[in-house]
Amino acid sequence: MAAPIVNAEYMKEINKARRDLRSIISSKNCAPIMLRLAWHDAGTYDAQSKTGGPNGSIRNEEEYTHGANSGLKIALELCEGVKAKHPKITYADLYQLAGVVAVEVTGGPDISFQPGRKDSNVCPREGRLPDAKKDFQHLRDVFYRMGLSDKDIVALSGGHTLGRAHPERSGFDGPWTQEPLKFDNSYFFNLWWQDEDAFFRDYAESHKKLSELGFNPNASAAKACSDSTVLAQGAFGVAIAAAVVALSYFYEIRKKMK
Repeated sequence: MAAPIVNAEYMKEINKARRDLRSIISSKNCAPIMLRLAWHDAGTYDAQSKTGGPNGSIRNEEEYTHGANSGLKIALELCEGVKAKHPKITYADLYQLAGVVAVEVTGGPDISFQPGRKDSNVCPREGRLPDAKKDFQHLRDVFYRMGLSDKDIVALSGGHTLGRAHPERSGFDGPWTQEPLKFDNSYFFNLWWQDEDAFFRDYAESHKKLSELGFNPNASAAKACSDSTVLAQGAFGVAIAAAVVALSYFYEIRKKMK
């Protein structure tokens, strides 16, 4: 499918859809599953083959019935109402916008959003998303395949501040933090990351990176966007190594909690 023409009219529809998403997510407290939808549509990207990624293919039954996507039909149906009102917007843009808004309305950082993703009906094979029953090296393998780094693993893992595990979906049960509808640094607080500002900066950078895997917006699209915030790079230093070790340990502990 062709990429949308990102002009002033398309940007107006994006802004209207953003307002609709904000209303839905706030009223239905569905930020966690909307963020999960955005992650799972983008997280299938393979940097070597240039396949998968944030292209809206998760809307197809072939993909949303993958084991890792259990429960996401709820988010897809909520987004369908917004799509009906704004049919010019691609599903690929809509799902990533939903993830950005989910972080925003729960008190998280502002994430620069660049529209223009094209939809695809080509679904990646099952197994490209992280499997919580496997070890931390598996998580690294998945992120490296996307072209992401240890820094991105650490930052994006902090997004688990939203939501909880559902036994019927993952086999695990319970919230990750005490306030699962508030985006903050509490997921990391007891591990090492006590600087919420630094976490917000790095999370926003890594989220944007994930949402644009395989997506190369053209110059005219960039010019049409009103949001051109330059995200600051957070200071990690030697903390990355410690964080990866801590996350590995934490990951193993969570695996055993059934």
